[in-house]
Amino acid sequence: QVQLVESGGGLVQGGGSLRLSCAASVSIFSIDTMGWYRQAPGKQREWVATMISGGSTNYEDSVKGRFTISRDNAKNTVYLQMNSLKPEDTAVYYCHFRIGFHSYWGQGTQVTVSS
Repeated sequence: QVQLVESGGGLVQGGGSLRLSCAASVSIFSIDTMGWYRQAPGKQREWVATMISGGSTNYEDSVKGRFTISRDNAKNTVYLQMNSLKPEDTAVYYCHFRIGFHSYWGQGTQVTVSS
């Protein structure tokens, strides 16, 4: 069973930065797809960023140029560096892994951006 534990959320002023971490209970060296999603109050969960096993990355349009997904294989950890944060980035952020046909989620970490 794969366990994912997010951390790094918090309250930040608009324009500020946060780095989210997702620590995995397994080696991430060859994970098919690793990503981040978010869910704002009253809204559906939405995709934010993805990194595939080859290292390619993709981002949702509203975060391009501001967010960066990265990995540290030695620490089995995936990161989401978030810069130039905006109030509309306020949400619970979830780490997600896809391994074959299986999908794994973390418990989420709250990010609140004040105006």
